[in-house]
Amino acid sequence: MRAWWREISGLVLPVACGGCGAPRTQLCVECAHVLHGRMARRARPVPEPAGLPAVHAAAAYTDSVRAVLLAHKERGALGLAGPLGVALAGAVRAAVADTAGPGGPLFLVPVPSAPRAVRARGQDAARRIALAAAGELRRTGRAAQVLPVLRQRRRMADQAGLTADQRLANVAGALGVRAGGARLLTGGRTVLVDDLMTTGATLVEAARALSAVAGPDSGREVWPSAAVVAVSPLSFELNRN
Repeated sequence: MRAWWREISGLVLPVACGGCGAPRTQLCVECAHVLHGRMARRARPVPEPAGLPAVHAAAAYTDSVRAVLLAHKERGALGLAGPLGVALAGAVRAAVADTAGPGGPLFLVPVPSAPRAVRARGQDAARRIALAAAGELRRTGRAAQVLPVLRQRRRMADQAGLTADQRLANVAGALGVRAGGARLLTGGRTVLVDDLMTTGATLVEAARALSAVAGPDSGREVWPSAAVVAVSPLSFELNRN
């Protein structure tokens, strides 16, 4: 009911830009350019944790990009999933172009949100953006589908306020592949996707969970690549050195 009401209210109520608040537009031209108007780039958090797959990101998590992500995730601005999906699709393309891997369709595997967070928000924000990204990739001629095969095996503490090492410990062993999920990942290119990367701890755990069900005789990648909408600006700065 909550998600339905948000969809309807977004059509009938006055809107403002999710990035800067400009009236009568869901996302203004300037904020859209900041979000997905540049080439996605390789991102490395500082410090970079062991086991992190190659990550590409569309934008830096600052100002209007932060506002758009928070509006979509926390305030239910569901219409922003479209432009966020465009940004994520750009990061997926960059990830696929920059790292070796099998051909075939793209399998976008979203990092799972905590069930309690999904219930509180009335939506799974990362999965919604992944679906929009897959649609954008198909629109531009690349076969892609979302495969939500990862699940949380145990409850994790809130990551806010934790150090990088504490986050790694918090998520270690917390994710697994759903029953029957492994066979779905055969015959294509797996890309882990999420809305935001901070320390990279969750992507490390997601990659570990996927690699645990892969192997040389499985027909699946042992180590997927990853794509996100946004990262800390410092994650981009490191790549210039």
